Amino acid sequence: MKITRVICIFFWVVALGSNSFAQRIKSLNLRTSDQVPYHFGFQLGVNQMFFTLNTRPGFQNKMYYNTSGNNQVVNSIPDLNSDSAYLYSVESIPTYGFVIGIVGDLKLWNHFNFRFTPSLTFGERDLEYVIKSYQFGLAPTLITTKKNVQSTFVEFPFSLKFKGDRINNARPYVYGGVKYALDLASNAKKKEDSNVTHVFIDKSDVYAQLGVGFDFYTAYFKFGTELMMSYGFNDLLKHDQTIYTDAITGLRSKIFQVNFTFEGD
Repeated sequence: MKITRVICIFFWVVALGSNSFAQRIKSLNLRTSDQVPYHFGFQLGVNQMFFTLNTRPGFQNKMYYNTSGNNQVVNSIPDLNSDSAYLYSVESIPTYGFVIGIVGDLKLWNHFNFRFTPSLTFGERDLEYVIKSYQFGLAPTLITTKKNVQSTFVEFPFSLKFKGDRINNARPYVYGGVKYALDLASNAKKKEDSNVTHVFIDKSDVYAQLGVGFDFYTAYFKFGTELMMSYGFNDLLKHDQTIYTDAITGLRSKIFQVNFTFEGD
């Protein structure tokens, strides 16, 4: 993915810049910062959300109908002006959002810290469908339609942070952990709009998290830049036997995120 390559290049440039910059620094900022037992801060970030899809083999061969009959599902192609239709493809289209949160950091050992970073995350994802539509008396047509999934997550991440050796006023780190996320917005907004068929997902999910970053010690606070990846464990899709969900056997969330942290001494 393009954004992944851009982010990796960004951190590579930051690493080279911090190393050359560190070699010129004579004095250390926040000398006792890593010795305090705990400290707090806040984070701001941008994210890219999308779904990973598992589809049923041969789903392109199944026809969906808007009328009942033998072995047919009633209203399986709602909100399409069609008598019948085939689903050609479905894919997730990533979009961007943002994050605000609080950082709580507890020192465990010299190189290990425990972090709790409750946050509020805003974003959305699109599911794009290519459908071949049939209507009586007309030639079949290809239709491309999107179903938008908006989300406002309240997240509770717990992670273990491993810090490398400090090089003057810079210090690299990696971390891993888990988080619980509760989606407050996705389905609530859809229920208000009953004239359009929506794709519904579960409100809660559990994620595994991996991250890498750098802490920079300024004269007054510690500034961090980090890349985080979150992988959801659960199949979120609520299956309703329509053309929009029937072909999907698994719908899991994935989030790439760039955070900027500001932590006190």
